[in-house]
Amino acid sequence: MVRIGAHVDQDDPLAHATARKAEVVQFFLGDPQGWKGPVIPASADVLRASEVDVYVHAPYVINVATANNRIRIPSRKLLASQLEAAASIGAKGLIVHGGHVGKDDDPEVGFDNWRKVFERLETPIPVLIENTAGGGNAMARKLERVARLWEALDGFDVGFCLDTCHAHAGGEELVDVVERVKAITGRIDLVHCNDSRDAFDSGADRHANLGNGQIDPELILGVCRAAGAPIVVETPGDGQAADIAFLRDHL
Repeated sequence: MVRIGAHVDQDDPLAHATARKAEVVQFFLGDPQGWKGPVIPASADVLRASEVDVYVHAPYVINVATANNRIRIPSRKLLASQLEAAASIGAKGLIVHGGHVGKDDDPEVGFDNWRKVFERLETPIPVLIENTAGGGNAMARKLERVARLWEALDGFDVGFCLDTCHAHAGGEELVDVVERVKAITGRIDLVHCNDSRDAFDSGADRHANLGNGQIDPELILGVCRAAGAPIVVETPGDGQAADIAFLRDHL
């Protein structure tokens, strides 16, 4: 059976997992919008010993693709420290967004910068690159860009996290997205199972509880079934328990 859980607050992940009947938890190690180093939760020892699977989401500010040295170099350092910290608490993977280059920059610069990351990075646990919803010069919004990124990362053990809201808002049809992703990456390590508040190809990263947004729930279920990977809902907290129950009832 596929394991299902939620993105929760980092204060007490296991308590949040129990409240949601979650088998998987994902959380941040510190401020998702800041550049400070990771903060190890007080419950780290209990987390490592628990039967709940742990994933860590890297801060949103990380953009290792950019040509801007003032962002790229701190991004690399923060990614490395987040990876080490996530490994120390027994996480199964570190999720990081694909990032973007400037609107006038050649996307190849971004793909090359990603390759340089993996040439220098120690990876005690998998790095899972996540597709993103918006950005005209994003590395991982459109699957043709993901394909070029994976060509640049050939030879490295890189994982993929598929977000249903991001795919929908990014203009990728969900009906066959799993097959198209696997044809590029060979794998899907984690599904971020989210409905979308906004329309197809809107570019807006706004999550909704399952059935409360603009994605047909059957399409979301189809992605989850086809991916065969652990599932994390990143939906509004009040409805996460119901989202998890819905998935368990229908998968």
